[in-house]
Amino acid sequence: MQVQVRGRGARRWITFGAIAFGAVFLVIGLVLAGQSVSFLTDAKRAPGTVVALEWRNDSSGASRKKRGNDEPAAYPVVRFTSADGTARTFRSSTGSNPPSYDEGDQVEVLYRADSPDDARINGFASLWLLPLIFGGIGLVIAGVGTAVAVVGRRRSQAVR
Repeated sequence: MQVQVRGRGARRWITFGAIAFGAVFLVIGLVLAGQSVSFLTDAKRAPGTVVALEWRNDSSGASRKKRGNDEPAAYPVVRFTSADGTARTFRSSTGSNPPSYDEGDQVEVLYRADSPDDARINGFASLWLLPLIFGGIGLVIAGVGTAVAVVGRRRSQAVR
């Protein structure tokens, strides 16, 4: 009987940990989505042109782990003209291999009027990829933890 009690206790902690871990990831995903929505609310739009592709290896490990290989990723370098008439250039924070854009491609640029250097390509990856990844992982892990908790609770009530 003691072994079952210890097993149940460990199972509860693991279940609680999964729910908590998933909830943290879900909250991070929601915060990132909120930042994207806030950015979109205040963003000015301008036509831009991909003027170069900057190939680089991410030694930070985050995107290399996602891709699962050591191949470099192409980060588009975009030139656009802000509302004040100043030509500006930025490198997208989202890279891919194979490249999502080619040199010469026309893109829509979103930027903050009060901070034109804070610019992004108006595309799914640059606006929604991180919120989707964090939110999705959080939802799955918290959902599995909750399902395990509910099933465990029903089983323990059925035994009584």
